[in-house]
Amino acid sequence: MGKKLRIVLDVDTGTDDAVAIMAAVKHPDIELMAVCSVAGNKPIENTTENSLRVLQALGSEVPVYRGCAKPLVKSITPTRIPDHGGTMTVVDGKEFHVHPEYLNLPASGRSYEELPAPAYYVELLRNAKEPVTIVAVGPLTNLAVALIIDPSIVKNIERIVIMGGGAECANRTPVAEFNIWADPDAAQWVIHCGADILMVPLDATIKTAFTKEDAADFRALGTFCGDFCADLIDLRIDADRAINPECPDNNTAIHDALALLAAADESVLRDVRRVRCDIGLGDFAEGATLITHSKEFLTSEFTKNVSFAYSADKEAFKAELLRLFMQ
Repeated sequence: MGKKLRIVLDVDTGTDDAVAIMAAVKHPDIELMAVCSVAGNKPIENTTENSLRVLQALGSEVPVYRGCAKPLVKSITPTRIPDHGGTMTVVDGKEFHVHPEYLNLPASGRSYEELPAPAYYVELLRNAKEPVTIVAVGPLTNLAVALIIDPSIVKNIERIVIMGGGAECANRTPVAEFNIWADPDAAQWVIHCGADILMVPLDATIKTAFTKEDAADFRALGTFCGDFCADLIDLRIDADRAINPECPDNNTAIHDALALLAAADESVLRDVRRVRCDIGLGDFAEGATLITHSKEFLTSEFTKNVSFAYSADKEAFKAELLRLFMQ
């Protein structure tokens, strides 16, 4: 067996984040070093507690570092103040949440670590004897702050895998995906930090959307992870139907878990291209993933900076999650 991939998972847990945490803990080729929480799907108090709840349910002692409660600068300007991504509606007196305030798991019996997440990144990466892969599936605030504190830590980053963005897809505004939109300044900083960047955007994740029938396959495993994954798939589909009754898809993408699995084995992705990517920082383009296709604009100073996945293999993704969740 080869050396395990050393991963820090940065999350705004969250339903699909919960599946990513379970996959990281269960993956035999991953050494999950820490989970860092950030505000995004819900406020930082919720995302931190939800991360602790999932780890506790798995019997894992992986440490949780509480991260940034606000974006880098966006909240300073009134017209850019972000809300949280957990869309909710009420139908016949019942609330439907894509991301409930707290996951339906027992309250955590332990706390997060004293060191804030950005400080943890700086300490870890300054002293790392081996490179570390960072899988960031929420807003990129924690990592951006760490890189601002000490840009030299990039030398010990093996790769940054980002769930976020979209070339032809959006889910928060007509042009923006939520994770990037929530802190576009942080995203711009991170994708230009000099690290090897793999972006797993909506273009890829929506290709792997699960149905109620897929949920039944996970539930048939008869394990905690299988049951909880199935519950979260059903919850997300039911919430989407209630929130968007005019265009129900009857499926849901478990975005963050795809990014986690791609960090371990990129073969779950399809059509990965090296591109120039920048982030829109204002007005209509706020949070947009801007891909440069014209070769005339690519120069020695305006270079390709990310590997961008335009598609993914649903069956490979599902098969790997089923394998991991069998126990």
